[in-house]
Amino acid sequence: MGREKIEKFFDKYAKDRGRWLRRDKYYHNEIERLLWFLLGKEGSILEIGCGTGDTLKRFPNKERYGIDISREMVEIASKNPGGIKFIKGSAEDFKMNKKVDFIFMIDTVNLLEDVQKSFENLRKNCKPETRVIITFHNALWEPILKLAEKVGLKMKMPLQNWLGADDVENLLELADFQVVKKGQRILIPEYIPLISTFFNKFISQLPLIRKLCLINYVVARPRELRQKKEYTCSVIIPARNEEGNIERAIKEMPRIVSDMEVIFVEGGSTDNTYQEIKRVAKKYGNKWKIRYMKQGGKGKGDAVRKGYDAAKGDILMILDADLTVPPKDLAKFYNAMKTDQGEFINGCRLVYPMDKEAMRTLNKIGNKFFGLMFTWLLDQRFKDTLCGTKVIYKKDYEKLKRNRAYFGEFDPFGDFDLIFGASKMNLKIVEVPIRYKERTYGETNISRFRHGWILLKMCFFAMRKIKFF
Repeated sequence: MGREKIEKFFDKYAKDRGRWLRRDKYYHNEIERLLWFLLGKEGSILEIGCGTGDTLKRFPNKERYGIDISREMVEIASKNPGGIKFIKGSAEDFKMNKKVDFIFMIDTVNLLEDVQKSFENLRKNCKPETRVIITFHNALWEPILKLAEKVGLKMKMPLQNWLGADDVENLLELADFQVVKKGQRILIPEYIPLISTFFNKFISQLPLIRKLCLINYVVARPRELRQKKEYTCSVIIPARNEEGNIERAIKEMPRIVSDMEVIFVEGGSTDNTYQEIKRVAKKYGNKWKIRYMKQGGKGKGDAVRKGYDAAKGDILMILDADLTVPPKDLAKFYNAMKTDQGEFINGCRLVYPMDKEAMRTLNKIGNKFFGLMFTWLLDQRFKDTLCGTKVIYKKDYEKLKRNRAYFGEFDPFGDFDLIFGASKMNLKIVEVPIRYKERTYGETNISRFRHGWILLKMCFFAMRKIKFF
């Protein structure tokens, strides 16, 4: 259906919009709950196909904008704007000289005359950090929704495009967007006490069953908008009982960028690790910018957070002091960031063959299990969650830190804290394969069973906060 017919159709139904919103209150509340999880309270937001602005008015964000093709809808919305700027325009060619942090479309994409052109038009309102969130109906529900319209359980709709998740992802790619994550929600769109909540919160997220959900959603980011430059870099090396690896870490460290610092964070060593760090810092101080400190708390997670807080670089890297990940591989992580392949880079040890004693069999099984668990939990592909080498922008880490209360500071390792936080912020997570080497000095600080149990408990905690929210 053409734009003019779409406009006339929604002009006709504008006055009935409020009645249908009340009729389908449960469904719209579920959509808003999803948006709350994906958006949060920080940043400016723009809704395409805002209707009478009811969803926008529920968000407290300071800057809010709404675009709708229907003049009648915009006029109704503007009577009580609540600080929101409403604009009449179509998704394909609206003009608003403002770059925002979030753009979302709720059940709008199936009504667009030219979906690709609409996505392309969004880019002028995007920053490199902007996230585009799109919800759309599952094509399997088409006969059910049409029946609901006929019997008066749903507002009538014009002729629609019935796009699958792959179609939307392909059109986003053609418009120079990159999909960050995608998922499904809502098995029962009507409120049935206890039953709706149970099915929509839990059953709907089970493998295979979720393919039957009414709503598909996609989160995407624009590509090729980030400024191409040489970033400054900080390498954080947590070190406990790693005396024999300290000098080797510096000798094998690649000069990734001209402005680069190495920060050792020592904590609880029973050997001479801290003295060795001071000796190496003095010996190589004319070649490297080396800083060192002692951590106040316990665990690698605490050491990483202390190092990150002190770091001055644009890009923050973790290198485990056992050097099972070769320092030279850090260049791969930096290049993935510089070329904008991702915003959170995670090392993967499970692609290339590894040294014979690098990882014990039970550890391999555990890593593969947690990889599958995280892929399902976060709706992003993970193969190796426990590789210690992880890279993030400093500014993204600062935002992650501000929002850490959502998960709490429960992670003694630091890996899950960063992964959960990056996923919650909708950062593009990319895995870089590395060759995993056998430790040549000291012993591992990891207890397979005790720490494995802690990791499993963290997964169940994240399940409640991320999957079954």
